[in-house]
Amino acid sequence: MHGAGNDYIYVNTLLYNIPQPNATAIKWSAYHTGIGSDGLVLIGRADTADADFSMRIFNADGSEAMMCGNASRCIGKYLYDKGITDKTSIRLQTLSGIKILDLHLKDNKVDTVTVDMLAPQFDVPEQYITDSQSEGERTLTADDKELRGTFVSMGNPHFVIFVDDVEHLDIAHYGKLMEHNKAFPNRCNIEFAQLTGNGSIRTRVWERGSGITMACGTGACATAVAAAKTGRSGRKSNIIMDGGTLKIEWRETDNHVYMTGGATFVFEGEIEL
Repeated sequence: MHGAGNDYIYVNTLLYNIPQPNATAIKWSAYHTGIGSDGLVLIGRADTADADFSMRIFNADGSEAMMCGNASRCIGKYLYDKGITDKTSIRLQTLSGIKILDLHLKDNKVDTVTVDMLAPQFDVPEQYITDSQSEGERTLTADDKELRGTFVSMGNPHFVIFVDDVEHLDIAHYGKLMEHNKAFPNRCNIEFAQLTGNGSIRTRVWERGSGITMACGTGACATAVAAAKTGRSGRKSNIIMDGGTLKIEWRETDNHVYMTGGATFVFEGEIEL
């Protein structure tokens, strides 16, 4: 399945056990010798009465991620369209907390999903080594460039950098360097963003553990929050990524970030462990 081009392999662990998900993610995500994807997502039972189902996500390099917004939308569509649940509001347990998925139907199928991504955080010592500019923009050096950005945690770490020309910036080069910057103890997702007017922001993503991806749900949320926090936009933004557009709202009423977008089945098949 994919959400805005962010493609993962989904396994229903209510039916199938994946004993070594880290190694399996690496093997199956390889494009020439496996299936090819941004990683592996496991749909399972929740271990708390406060949630309906659980999600675990493993990047293409085998590292486990805290959360993925695009994957959560796909899980909502999977659970409803497959008849596993008839709920249109699903509580999904993730490593970054329980997320509420509100399913919007068309012809009795999930068309789009709105995810309550909870409140953004800006001071997370285990994700970001701060200085006196901890809650503002900060300049970090990557090779020959000084890149100024804003740290936003959506459960997982993001550093959002606004640039004048996002299309011609060497995202692969600078994204990799920034991911491993010493300011980020456990590495970081890097967003390169450019204002395009009318509340839209063009964003390209270097995802921690996966490299350049077509989209990133938590990255879209972080971009919208960074833009609002630095006065570049209001609290509603259309985040235009390589794989599609996500609608993000950072509500004043509860300080939560709400992400709305589609989810798509690509194919189903069988593969041996």
